[in-house]
Amino acid sequence: MTKILLVRHGHVEGIVPERFRGRRDVPLSEQGLQQARAVAQYIAADWHPARIYTSPLQRCIRTGQEIASACGPSAESLDELNDLDYGAWEWQTHEDVKARWPEQFELWHQAPHRMRFPQGESLQDLGARVADALRSILQGPANETVVLVGHYSSSRVLLLQLLDLPLSAYWRLTLDPCGLSEIEVCAHAARVLRINETQHLRAATLLPRR
Repeated sequence: MTKILLVRHGHVEGIVPERFRGRRDVPLSEQGLQQARAVAQYIAADWHPARIYTSPLQRCIRTGQEIASACGPSAESLDELNDLDYGAWEWQTHEDVKARWPEQFELWHQAPHRMRFPQGESLQDLGARVADALRSILQGPANETVVLVGHYSSSRVLLLQLLDLPLSAYWRLTLDPCGLSEIEVCAHAARVLRINETQHLRAATLLPRR
């Protein structure tokens, strides 16, 4: 059995007010760095991860570095954990996108599994990527705890796969900055033990912001 700890990166510019961040390589804010340190200490106190993997973007790498510093093993980046490519929507505000692409913006929120972003990816593309990452990770030594540091979109799609839910259920899950989810994966099944736990972010300055 492999235990996966799924962590979203800490707070960054573009979360509030919300932008389509995607591949924009924005750094952690000071709040995000504090959140990363808090989740790192939480993981170090309750688990003993043997491997840590992150998205190649710096907000995930930095979060993973904090976890590595607290837990021991070094963090390795995987391209497959990268954020959804929003194409022409990247770094646009939601209001700007709604004004310029009203029908596609509505489709994204009503039927996300039918959406392909202009010049970007679809959820099916993202799902194939994270499934490849998961297969590779599960081929490693058994009976280990593995930390995956990803994004709002990539981590959510990974959870949908582990829960055996369709991509149309994308909006049924939410993941806060440095929220933690725990999943046990054995040969024939996955068992989700917690989703988006944030008790380690109790201090007012660390409260999650989407």
